[in-house]
Amino acid sequence: MESTQEFKIIPTKFVYGGDALARLPDGRAVFIPNALPDEEILIRIVEEKEHYARGEIIEIVTPSPLRIQPRCPHFGDCGGCHYQHISYEEQLKIKKSIFIDQLVRMGKITDPPVTEIVPSPQIWNYRNQIQLHISREGEPGFLKYRSNQVVPIQECHLPEDSLNQIWPALSLEYIPGLDRISLRSGEEGQDTLIVLESSDPKPIEFGVDLALSAVHQGPGGEIVLAGDDFTIIPVQGIPFVVSAGSFFQVNTRVAELIVNFLLEELPLEDNSLILDVYCGVGLFSAFLAPHVGKVIGIESDPKAAEDFQYNLAEYENVDFYDLPAENVLPFLELSPDIILLDPPRAGISKTVLDSVVSLKPGLITYISCDPATLARDSDRFQKQGYVLQESTLFDMFPQTFHIESVNMFQRA
Repeated sequence: MESTQEFKIIPTKFVYGGDALARLPDGRAVFIPNALPDEEILIRIVEEKEHYARGEIIEIVTPSPLRIQPRCPHFGDCGGCHYQHISYEEQLKIKKSIFIDQLVRMGKITDPPVTEIVPSPQIWNYRNQIQLHISREGEPGFLKYRSNQVVPIQECHLPEDSLNQIWPALSLEYIPGLDRISLRSGEEGQDTLIVLESSDPKPIEFGVDLALSAVHQGPGGEIVLAGDDFTIIPVQGIPFVVSAGSFFQVNTRVAELIVNFLLEELPLEDNSLILDVYCGVGLFSAFLAPHVGKVIGIESDPKAAEDFQYNLAEYENVDFYDLPAENVLPFLELSPDIILLDPPRAGISKTVLDSVVSLKPGLITYISCDPATLARDSDRFQKQGYVLQESTLFDMFPQTFHIESVNMFQRA
């Protein structure tokens, strides 16, 4: 239900999702984007629920001393960034605080063992992939915060430089059925894959230099318009084939930091057995396989499964299941030393969690991009006899509220 009510309020803290939290006179929580704690703001209520509301800033009456000028003119309208009005140093503090709060409140962990957050080597132009939505006028942009409205953009400071040289030059006008367009950069920024997504099963005629790879994804399936349907992304000198639609970490430099962390922190032995669940194209398996007895990958996405088998083809000590984890884990008869979990944002299902616990690994390493679902799963692991030994945060997504973490659960 919408409202036209206005209030002067002072937010008290940040919450997960990019908003600041304040209280209305009736005691309800109100969530406001682009606001900072301890500053007085005039807000308009834009959405009302029984127990909470959402507001938008009309005027900043008394700004916080932490507020800075955003780098991008689209900030506040485009929903792609959430923290450009805060220094990077403060962003890291906020993310750590929110992460701890989630583990305490939802994970029921009294004193979470959270280390200092590892910053991104690049806080701008770090993304190797972007997805642009297309307006009805054929203009590329991003969705407005909590909306399906496309905000056309003229600049963006998150994609790698090579992508920023391509997307503004795309000719998108008068292309019926085009809904989204994704770009993924590859080796040395020279290998770029363009993926056109539409509700129209017919191939899209696209005004771009088709020396670049281009793929159309629609109801009729995937059609290669030009070049290859994959790109090659090197990580620490290892080239990974990543097909259109396959997941890959968007911040390559931070992905390298996570790889180094796993190699340093995991107890890898010559006879170790590791299950890499939700293994994707094999990023972590490729670095772990040379140090252990056997790695078993589990991935249900067909394209990523093909990529995994290609990327890990040289290793004789790697097995693979191209099925959902729920269809594999309950039927395995083995004793893994380490289970590595890198699930999507929704976390892991109860079936997967119960199956992981029943295999009795000495260590469960859970890579999470959502502290809320991590906290939920942490609570479940604790009840099943696993204790969170350490959480290390990696800032995979500067300028946004997203939080990446590597979490070690030891069997009690």
